[in-house]
Amino acid sequence: MASDTKEAKSPKRKLTWGLVWRESGELIAAHRRRLGIGLVLLVIGRAASLVLPASSGWLIGEVVEKHRPELLWPIVGAVLAATLVQALANYGLAQLLGVAGQAAINDLRQRVYDHVLRLPVARFDAMQSGTLISRIMSDAEGIRNLVGTGIVQLVGGTLTALVVLVILFCLNWQLTLAISLLLAAFGVAMAFTFGRLRPLFKERQKVQGEISGTLGQMLAGVRVVKIFTAEARLSQRFAVDTGRLFGLIRRTMTGFSLVTSLAVVILGLSGALFILVGGKAMVSGDMTVAAFIQYVLFVGLLVGPVGQIASISTQFTEAFAGLDRIRELTAQPVEVGGSTPCPRIAGRVEFREVEFAYDAGRPVLSAVSLVAEPGQTIALVGPSGSGKTTLISLVLAFIRPQRGVLLIDGRDLADLELTSYRRQLGVVMQDNWLFDGTVAENLRFARQEATDDEVIAAAKLAAADTFIRGFADGYQTVIGERGVKLSGGQRQRLAIARALLADPRILILDEATSSLDSESEAEIQEALAHLRAGRTTFVIAHRLSTIRSADQILVIDGGTIAERGTHAELIAKGGRYRQLHDRQHAHEGEMHVNPGEELRQL
Repeated sequence: MASDTKEAKSPKRKLTWGLVWRESGELIAAHRRRLGIGLVLLVIGRAASLVLPASSGWLIGEVVEKHRPELLWPIVGAVLAATLVQALANYGLAQLLGVAGQAAINDLRQRVYDHVLRLPVARFDAMQSGTLISRIMSDAEGIRNLVGTGIVQLVGGTLTALVVLVILFCLNWQLTLAISLLLAAFGVAMAFTFGRLRPLFKERQKVQGEISGTLGQMLAGVRVVKIFTAEARLSQRFAVDTGRLFGLIRRTMTGFSLVTSLAVVILGLSGALFILVGGKAMVSGDMTVAAFIQYVLFVGLLVGPVGQIASISTQFTEAFAGLDRIRELTAQPVEVGGSTPCPRIAGRVEFREVEFAYDAGRPVLSAVSLVAEPGQTIALVGPSGSGKTTLISLVLAFIRPQRGVLLIDGRDLADLELTSYRRQLGVVMQDNWLFDGTVAENLRFARQEATDDEVIAAAKLAAADTFIRGFADGYQTVIGERGVKLSGGQRQRLAIARALLADPRILILDEATSSLDSESEAEIQEALAHLRAGRTTFVIAHRLSTIRSADQILVIDGGTIAERGTHAELIAKGGRYRQLHDRQHAHEGEMHVNPGEELRQL
């Protein structure tokens, strides 16, 4: 049978420095037009910046030494014009590439988000939600330096430095050669330092994601935290986690400090060199005062690009670490179904010798065979860990049989396209997730195009309309994250109404009435009876009131079907189900006294 991922078809590529560079190149290529225009603007701006140091030579050599004051205003005009051109070019560059950077971030976030949505459910079970949020939002942020001003400034800074070096060689090649050797030594040291910092950045982002995940869990479970007075314990754990993060930040800052200090040393040595060599050249007459001043100003113009290259290289190191982590996520194989669109189904579900194991050698389901005809209700009972939820996950296509076959209306589920199949499913889980929005928005999550009348009709069938209308804002009441403003029974009824609105062909009820009182349960059972009509229904429930009405009851134990039949048949059989019935009957006196007695003793 097909795996629940397409790992075999799309093997995971090894994450390498070359791979990150290649994907960076793909990002840059996608925004090459904006980057090209930005590079032109940057060249114009940098060319304009050369006017000021060049004019100093004219000022001293022509205006001062040759007493030509008529050249003063043309020189001033040239400087002012160059300044205006430089300002306009820089403004256009910031606007153009700022937008390009943010557009690239948005595109990458969307791509990562789309990939995450297509991951198998098992991946979400294995990862903290906060970690995923960090990868989608924070890790993508650094690429603005790759496709925004960063890459253009790096290229522009390099070009500017090369042009200035050529000019400096023309003015005094001996001095410039010495300075170039110092700059080369600085470049080697910088490359070595950033190579050591990149893993630290990656680890830093990983720890930050873990902290976000822990925070998310704490905030979601704040009631449990307070009930068990775990504030001090969690505060200590948070201090340990943030201490790890601080240690990584401190090490990266130390690396940056070393680079900065080295830059200061290089500049200081360069200054000492041109004072020494330049002073001797002026004394010997090999260099005029005007040429020396011009040289000093051009060296100053060289300092900016060199410092900029160092700063941008730091940002690139962080960006590459983020891309590395994003690549780890997007390299994970996505959930995949078949290519055949699923037509409207009747609802016949057949398991043929199905086997499944989460861990090799530890099967959860073994040789399970069953048939659910359209309109039938199949109840699953058994102890925790017996395989009930796994069986339901197979029907939902969250996982795939590792042996055997699962057929929907005679078609192999592995061949059916997942979206068109799942649109015909309705689910009410034991722990129902409601979103922070209005009642109507939560109900329409099942079917966005549903009319107000359809929403209200579903709520009435789920016995939810009365309490909804009791709210001040009715169906526009905001219920809070996970429906925190509702009681457990109210949340359960909304989840049932949501499933009703989906008009499913296959219905999954995972302890759908577990949060309801006896009176509400009676109302829901009547609604569920209407809902089950003409639909194949799988029920995981421990309440006998639900189980007694099932067409088949499957007693699952150790991953196999230990018993099967109707309530009456299983009672007559005198097996495990009968034993449970008798124990409950003896405990309650009469079955109808407390229909909520659970079957957890199976």
